Amino acid sequence: MTIQVPNDRLIYAMSKDHRPVLTVPDGARLVFQTCDCFEDQIQGESQDFGELDWNRINPATGPVYVEGAEPGDLLVVRIEVIELADHGVMTTGPRLGVLGDELTHNVIRMIPIRDGKAIFSPLLEIPLNPMIGVIGTAPAGAAVPCGTPGAHGGNMDCKRITEGAQLILPVSVPGALFALGDLHAAMADGEVAVCGVEIAGSVTVQLQVLKGKRWPAPMIVNDDAVITIASEKQLDDAAVRAVKNMVRWLEAECGMDTAEATFLLSIAGDLRVCQVVDPLKTARVELPRWIAEKQGFRF
Repeated sequence: MTIQVPNDRLIYAMSKDHRPVLTVPDGARLVFQTCDCFEDQIQGESQDFGELDWNRINPATGPVYVEGAEPGDLLVVRIEVIELADHGVMTTGPRLGVLGDELTHNVIRMIPIRDGKAIFSPLLEIPLNPMIGVIGTAPAGAAVPCGTPGAHGGNMDCKRITEGAQLILPVSVPGALFALGDLHAAMADGEVAVCGVEIAGSVTVQLQVLKGKRWPAPMIVNDDAVITIASEKQLDDAAVRAVKNMVRWLEAECGMDTAEATFLLSIAGDLRVCQVVDPLKTARVELPRWIAEKQGFRF
């Protein structure tokens, strides 16, 4: 049975104090209905940017309490299907994104979605890469706004969080209190305008509790790679921590020593940028899965 989670139950921060919208068994399959990152407030390119309710930005649908999930466990989120609305929106302007110091006024662009493409202009149809921007569990301490990434997940804006991926998140409170939102129809590494093609939609996931592992979550395992993700105030620091997280994982899961793991990443592990526009910057390290499996990894 697939359980529906409607988008009339939204949160704007990941918090241990939220009451769950529902409780599900370990292994449950759910469909989360989502709004776009503006909670569907933008309906046209001529709309006044200043009229938006900025308290309703980056909503996530949920949270959901997963039975059997206890602090110290991991939550494996198997992303099965991402379905998108028929149009998305992009915005940028002063103090937004990498060029926010040069832009003089706010710009909104509506992006039709047609035949697997984002219709950027009459000349450019960009292939879709549907992904999830905000996805996480409740932290044990203070609430974290949904627009901020961290060790709990949150607004990582990592384009590898897509169909077929298994996202591993920490469980810091009983039940995990899992939520997601902020879909993108297309987004490049960096998200330099402060947005991808922001879009409403739905996501089908399966949630499974993983016990007895001390992995440096958040992580991703997909058909091609094992990926560590880290977010810090400075991109350099995020990059360093993503590398160190992968080294720690190789030591713990594959029995490698520190020097050997570092050598391996230097020749086979790709260090990449996820996003540079959120309150914390996010980087990732991608190690080919076949290499991890040669070292004994099974998942």
